[in-house]
Amino acid sequence: MQGIRGAITVENDNREEIIEAVKKLLINILEANDITAEDIGAALFSATKDLSSVFPAFAARQLPNWDLVPLFDAQQLYVENSMKKCIRVLLLVNTDKTQKEIKHIYLGRASQLRPDIAKA
Repeated sequence: MQGIRGAITVENDNREEIIEAVKKLLINILEANDITAEDIGAALFSATKDLSSVFPAFAARQLPNWDLVPLFDAQQLYVENSMKKCIRVLLLVNTDKTQKEIKHIYLGRASQLRPDIAKA
């Protein structure tokens, strides 16, 4: 089992915008790592305190075959001057890939969270 991280930002605390952002993030992670929803043991989401329109897990449930994936939502720890309107995810995935082969995905302003990965 490996962990795959990702994050995305939105411009507004808007239900539709958040749903589309989460779906985009998850699709990118699945495609980049050649995995399917059936490979996922669990998905843990966090959102910054300025996002309250919809649970990220609800957005994930809109994707095909995500109905059986165990999902969990939490509020991201608030740290002064930290990134705003950010949704993060940790996927626990059944895979034979090594940690070096895993591709973590950071989209939008969230790419600033891991500049080491953005450069790779």
